[in-house]
This record gives sequence, structure tokens and C-alpha cells, in this order.
Amino acid sequence: MFVTFLTDFGLQDDFVGVCHGVIKRIAPEAEIVDITHGIAPQAVLQGALALANTLPYMPDGVHLAVVDPGVGGNRRAIALRSGSGRHFVGPDNGLLIPAAERMGGIAAVHELTNPAYMLEPVSRTFHARDVFAPAAAHIASGVRLGEFGPPVDPELLVRIDLGEPDLGTARIRATVIAVDRFGNVQLNLTRAHLEQIGIEPGIKVELELGFDRYYAVAARTFADARKGEIVLYEDSYRNVSVAINGGNAAQMFVVKPGREVRIRIAG
Repeated sequence: MFVTFLTDFGLQDDFVGVCHGVIKRIAPEAEIVDITHGIAPQAVLQGALALANTLPYMPDGVHLAVVDPGVGGNRRAIALRSGSGRHFVGPDNGLLIPAAERMGGIAAVHELTNPAYMLEPVSRTFHARDVFAPAAAHIASGVRLGEFGPPVDPELLVRIDLGEPDLGTARIRATVIAVDRFGNVQLNLTRAHLEQIGIEPGIKVELELGFDRYYAVAARTFADARKGEIVLYEDSYRNVSVAINGGNAAQMFVVKPGREVRIRIAG
């Protein structure tokens, strides 16, 4: 059984290694696939998008994800099963939902309350080690979801509002949803949104961020633009992103998730 693992822990500290150890002590045969531990600290939306984007490329199994700014508070710890039979473990803060919905929807959810499947004592600040990793390992070993705690109505789960772009006849009002380590800026747009207002590869566009305006070119690849040119393109996960060929768009624009970006064909 595979256990995939995604967090905002980074690799400088021992957090990831300790969770690996917990999983392997409970489920020695489990194979652990680290998706990433480079999610920005407490960036639940970024973690949710990364999980949803990468799971189609991951083997079936248990998907453990921990980006948990509410640890020690009132948020629930949950395990859920998707319609396609995959299992997810993590906090009830919206992190798991986009991926589960992409994997066939939510078939069952249980709260993690049974101390038999936790490490004791449970730390107030490290539920990844004491609650989530043990649950993932026990599920990988064949323990059924109902053993972990009471069922939860899927409609009561916390969800993240990704927001829909505002499309006019000649402009789009979009939102930044993620920034990668290269400074590429992912928007809540698809190619279909661009085509709806006539933006296709080769078209010059104008980007407005606050009071600043920039010119960019809609392109299929970075090779379609000159070095240093701003590019509007469809990324590998079929989202529209903004990049600078050979540069860092996020630094230039000083943007982070939630920032509004207005796009229109350059006149």
C-alpha cells in the first residue's frame, strides 16, 4: 500500500522524518511517496491545489496531507474515502476536499477520535505525528474508517472558496491562487476563459495589478517569448499562469495568493 505525504513542514527540521518513522513502525510494508513539503507555511489553499493537481499521477492508496494552521484548536481531524476508493487523512480545513472531489467525490468521512489509533500523549501542536500519520498507517494496514471515530456529514466539511473569474466582453478579472518557487503566478483561469474573450497564443495582452500595468504575450511555451518578456500561458496542470521568461514574475509584481489581476487584449 502506498502512502503519499504532503505538508508545509519543509526539510530543515525533523518533522517529515519523524512522521515517516511513525508510519513505518505501524505499517512496515507501506511505501511512502513524498509529494512535497515545500508548501508555504499555513498556505492551505496552495496545499489543496498541489494535492488536487498531483493525485492523478500518484498510485492509489492513502493520501496524507497536513497544512494545519488550526492545530490544537476546534478544527476536526478527519479521514475520508473518495468515490474512486482512495483514502485521505488530514485536518478539516478544506485541504483535502478539492483532491477528493477530483477523485470521484466524497463517499464517506469519519472524525479521528479513537485513541487506540493515536500516539499517546497527543501533542497539542504536532497532530501530524500523533494523529494523522498513525491514522494513515493504520488505514494502509487495513483498518476500516469506521474504527477511527464517528461519521461526519460531508456537507459539514470546511471548503475552500477558489472563486470564479469575472468575465466581461473584453476583459477578465482573475485572482492569484498560487505562486511556485520559480515565481510563476497561477490564476483561477483556464484556457477556455481566455478564448472566451478572444485571447489566443500570439495575442498581446495588458495586465493590471492595482495601479500598475504590464504588457504580456499569450503563448504556448516560454520559447514563444523573448527572454525577459512576460508570458501568459497554460501550465502543466491546465491553469493559466503568468511568468517572465528567465525571470521571477511574483517578485516583479509583488503578488501573493488572493491578489486581483485584470487582463484584456492590448489595444
